[in-house]
Amino acid sequence: MFPLLLLLLATAHGLDEMSYTPTLASPKLGGQTTASTFVLEQPRCVFKVQDSAVIWLVVAVPEAVPNFNNSVGPGTPERAFQGFPTNAPAYMTLNTTLLNYPCPKPPGEITVLRVGSETNCIKDEMRPTCNGPLPGPGPYRVKFLALEGSEPVAQTAWSEPITLRTARQPGSTPAMGSGHSAGMIALTSILSILFAILLAGLVAMLVFWGSDACGGSSTFSKPEAVTVRRYNTHHVYDQPPARL
Repeated sequence: MFPLLLLLLATAHGLDEMSYTPTLASPKLGGQTTASTFVLEQPRCVFKVQDSAVIWLVVAVPEAVPNFNNSVGPGTPERAFQGFPTNAPAYMTLNTTLLNYPCPKPPGEITVLRVGSETNCIKDEMRPTCNGPLPGPGPYRVKFLALEGSEPVAQTAWSEPITLRTARQPGSTPAMGSGHSAGMIALTSILSILFAILLAGLVAMLVFWGSDACGGSSTFSKPEAVTVRRYNTHHVYDQPPARL
């Protein structure tokens, strides 16, 4: 009943409901979701408001969506990033004008918004609209809200729940259930066994060659007997002494 009353109140104040639902950017761009950020498509050709209107991105926990009050503007404690999500169930960030969402989109232009990319204003209470890293995996829901001054004039639908990646603990290994990981482990094991066999064969070959070389150098032939013959030089024989 209460959400219906909010809808009727918004209609009474002239709040335009845009038939647009925020969506994540294409996975082809890479980094669609991380442990603390996600990437949205820009709302091009969506709003029909004055150039002076400011378009905000609202980030909320799912529990805050049914009773969300558009009249609570940015900069208040209920909409401050520093209190999200404990003290503030939603915050508003990435404010810009319609001039930064031109229609149609220029060819080849990447038209995305990275939510959670600022780190220097996480604890700066003077920056309640900080586009800081998301505090956990979520899920989160987002919508775009246009304000003229403090008056809400147009909004989109809420997105589907967005869940971020969960950071892997240091030292953790991929699950064996993954076909890719199991295949890599099997291939590595086979290659290790083949390498061990090849190394053992090489060592055996080197040992064989070494022993063969050592055996050849330590084998000696028996020296032949040396026969020394006696020769009578110039046929000189013993003669009897001359007679006087």
